[in-house]
Amino acid sequence: MTTASRPTFAGPRAARIGGRIAIWGGIAAVLAILIWSAIVSGGAPDPMTLDSPSTVKALDIAVLVFREGLECILVLAAITASMKGSTESYQRPVAVGAALAFLATLITWFGAVGMVDALSDRLPALDVQAGTGLLAVVVLLVVMNWFFHKVYWTGWISMHNRRKRTLMSAQGNAEQKARRIVFGLGVLGFTSLYREGFEVVLFLQSYRLKMGGSVVLAGVAMGLVLTAIVAVLTFIAHRKLPYRKMLVFTGFMLGVVLLVMVGEQAQEMQLAHWISTTPVAWLERIPAWVGLWFSVFPTVETLAAQALAAVIVIGSYFIARRDIFRTLITPDEAPAVQ
Repeated sequence: MTTASRPTFAGPRAARIGGRIAIWGGIAAVLAILIWSAIVSGGAPDPMTLDSPSTVKALDIAVLVFREGLECILVLAAITASMKGSTESYQRPVAVGAALAFLATLITWFGAVGMVDALSDRLPALDVQAGTGLLAVVVLLVVMNWFFHKVYWTGWISMHNRRKRTLMSAQGNAEQKARRIVFGLGVLGFTSLYREGFEVVLFLQSYRLKMGGSVVLAGVAMGLVLTAIVAVLTFIAHRKLPYRKMLVFTGFMLGVVLLVMVGEQAQEMQLAHWISTTPVAWLERIPAWVGLWFSVFPTVETLAAQALAAVIVIGSYFIARRDIFRTLITPDEAPAVQ
């Protein structure tokens, strides 16, 4: 008498357990390093004695590059998801378009560097730094805007999929149709990557002026390595990754980066005399390293700017949630759900 074999779920369960162990192991490692550094320094370490700004800025850049790369991977995955079997060859023009977009991003970088350097020769350095910093803050606010991302996912990705379906169902002879499909899919791949690359290029100009090209290169390299790992797992290994959790985690990290950048930007605008400086007497005891690491300065303008940035990001999140609630729940169901 034989017994039917039961399905086993050890694989997915083991993967989940392994993922949790990796996350908590990373957190434990970070805490251990902080505790060890505090013990070695005889108490709380003084960040002013470390070369912390360069390292922190490189990590900020890596987080932004990785998040933009993750969004690009999601768009490309949505485009190529149905390209299997006889249509698998259509993935190639998408990949070629993305590769050309990467080259175009590099060209845009050198063009932006030339323009900023030309402005630096004609305008005071503080004004150029304040201007590029303000541009970086605007880019980061767009990246962090939850309402924008609701439109992004429902509009930008849907537009690409509609365009793909239109191309695949185009009429005409076989040669014209194939040429039109190849060109159109190449354009889709190009726009998917170049849109994110253009945002990153604009964002990095402020960091390049303040910290130099080596810091920017280190941050971009770290972000690209992480993006490449996710791309390999997605397109080659065909693994389903927790993209939503990854976006939320990187979003939280970028939220901290945003507050730091807004504080820095407000201080630079004060140094350039774009805005006034109103000291807060009871906050002047803040240690200097707090301003170095977190850009928390005892002035009304810097603190108000950081508070406004937080309100914009958090407010856009709740607006997006409210709109999703109204879309999914009918008027008759709303009182019960609430």
